[in-house]
Amino acid sequence: MKHLIILGTFALAGCIEMPKPTAEAPDGKQLFMENCASCHGTDAKGSGEMARHLIKMPPDLTQLSARNGGVFPMDDVMSTIDGLHRGPKFSGAMPEFGAGDLGQTVVVERGGLGMPVPIELLLLAEYLEEVQG
Repeated sequence: MKHLIILGTFALAGCIEMPKPTAEAPDGKQLFMENCASCHGTDAKGSGEMARHLIKMPPDLTQLSARNGGVFPMDDVMSTIDGLHRGPKFSGAMPEFGAGDLGQTVVVERGGLGMPVPIELLLLAEYLEEVQG
């Protein structure tokens, strides 16, 4: 019975409307411009001012869906930004944003379960989904 109550709480929390962007929780584009554009470029194509100083060029983030069979890899994107999911060939130049404060958490339903996700991480990943070419 205890498990049903917990799962019911997650299901209800997943229905809560996302907070509107405020000074405390900027929108995804603003987060991208402040934290990612210097390397990935304002167009997210990997041509930022700092890109030429890196050993490995930043990827074109507008092609994430295309490289994943037409489906935006939301969980992989969030894990990469956070720093949890990075392969051995991943550039160490990209900061692990999960080591800092990514704001309050919101519950997002994934695979039928509610997962707490930092709101700024979610907003940034949703912005990247919007810019897919």
